[in-house]
Amino acid sequence: MRKAYVSALVFAFFTSISLAITAAPSRQPETPTPITTQLTKVDQATKVSLNSADAETLRRDLFGIGAAKAKAIIAYRETNGPFTAIDELLEVKGIGKALLEKNRDRLEVN
Repeated sequence: MRKAYVSALVFAFFTSISLAITAAPSRQPETPTPITTQLTKVDQATKVSLNSADAETLRRDLFGIGAAKAKAIIAYRETNGPFTAIDELLEVKGIGKALLEKNRDRLEVN
């Protein structure tokens, strides 16, 4: 009789704990900030100067600019002098309107 009583108490205890755990409101995990948002915040703070950036900086910090286009930008700058406007980048071979618009917010002319 005593064994049955203890077993019933243990069963009731574990059942109530089980119900309490499943009935408790679940805490929503904090949603992380998307990585694209994090990159956008960092990228907006860093602008690339068309007149002083080296080929590696142009390649690394601009979308769609590889080694060849970065060298073309520097060659244009050396041949024609410093850029006076960001739109002048369209005169560099291989740079089109779409590529310029992707990078417009990242560029500056000083």
